[in-house]
Amino acid sequence: QAQLVESGGGLVQAGGSLRLSCAVSGPTFAGYAMAWFRQTPGTERELVARIAIGDMIYYADSVKGRFTISRDYAKNTVYLQMNSLKPEDTAVYYCAARSMNYGQYEYWGQGTQVTVSS
Repeated sequence: QAQLVESGGGLVQAGGSLRLSCAVSGPTFAGYAMAWFRQTPGTERELVARIAIGDMIYYADSVKGRFTISRDYAKNTVYLQMNSLKPEDTAVYYCAARSMNYGQYEYWGQGTQVTVSS
C-alpha cells in the first residue's frame, strides 16, 4: 500500500507561484500513475494534471501553460509547479495514485490548501 503526503500549499498573490510536493512511500513508485486533483467547497473534485506510468502527461484546460507536473524517481516524489496563479485556482489540492493507467485512483493524500488572493 502507498502512503501519500502533500506539502507546499499556502497563501500567494495572484500572478505568483507555488510548488506542491507529494512524497510517496513504498517500493513501487515507478509503478504508479500519479495525479493532482483540486476541490473547493460544494464542488466535485477536479482533475488538474496527471502523469502516467510511462510519463505521458495530461493537463486540464484551465491550467494548461501555467502548471507543470513532474516526478522524481530518486525521491519518490511528484510535483506540481503552479505559475501565474489566479484566484480561481484557490482550492484544496490532493495527490492521488493508481497502479494502472486507468480506473479509480486507489490512494490519496490528505490535501493541502492553496489560496490565491487578488
